[in-house]
Amino acid sequence: MVTPCRDCPLRKLSLFAPMSDREVDFMQDFKTGELKVDPGTTLMLEGSNSPQLYTVLDGMGLRYKTLLSGKRQVLNIVLPGDFVGLQAGVMKEMQHSVEATTAMTLCVFDRKSLWALFRDQPERAYDLTWIAAIEEHFLGETLALLGHMSGIERIARAFVRLHDRGVALGLVAGADMPLPYRQQDLADALGLSLVHTNKTLKHLRETGVVSWVHGTLRVLDYDRLCEIAALDEASPLVTRPLI
Repeated sequence: MVTPCRDCPLRKLSLFAPMSDREVDFMQDFKTGELKVDPGTTLMLEGSNSPQLYTVLDGMGLRYKTLLSGKRQVLNIVLPGDFVGLQAGVMKEMQHSVEATTAMTLCVFDRKSLWALFRDQPERAYDLTWIAAIEEHFLGETLALLGHMSGIERIARAFVRLHDRGVALGLVAGADMPLPYRQQDLADALGLSLVHTNKTLKHLRETGVVSWVHGTLRVLDYDRLCEIAALDEASPLVTRPLI
């Protein structure tokens, strides 16, 4: 069954900005259906010209680029509420790939209708611009991490950001959040070797700060994790639009 936009469970979360009735009605017309995919499914392929755009309703994925060597460079993790395919919608082809890590449910939009959104819904068009701007901001933060932070600071910062998003999305139960990725994925995303990543994770676990085993992230000492991440205190998450 397709979830009506008025009953979207993500809209109930304080992380996402409220939508007017007019905007909800437009999004219901903009949405062409839902797609359920299995883990490992490629949603978007680098260099492809996808006819569809997606919003993640449920599940997790990965954005990555394929290097000339054939190796995969992880860019970031895809979580519920994330909009997927904007590059294909604007630049005609994807500059990276997107793969489902878990089973996922996605709201599907026709790329051809994207221009109607800009023409008829300027507020929604602004929201798309905001999404593009925040992705640029996170890219800048990632570059700063790689250039000026130690390995343990990079990992701690990544865990704080993931944990905060997880709390806002209702993915954290107690201290636990599902994080079904490999250490190699984290190492790739943060520009670290697998050996160094493994040793750092072991140190964080043994010192009682955070544990990431069997696909579950458990934050044991949030304040200490923020301190290691060079964050005086956790910045409140900015309310974000939901497409």
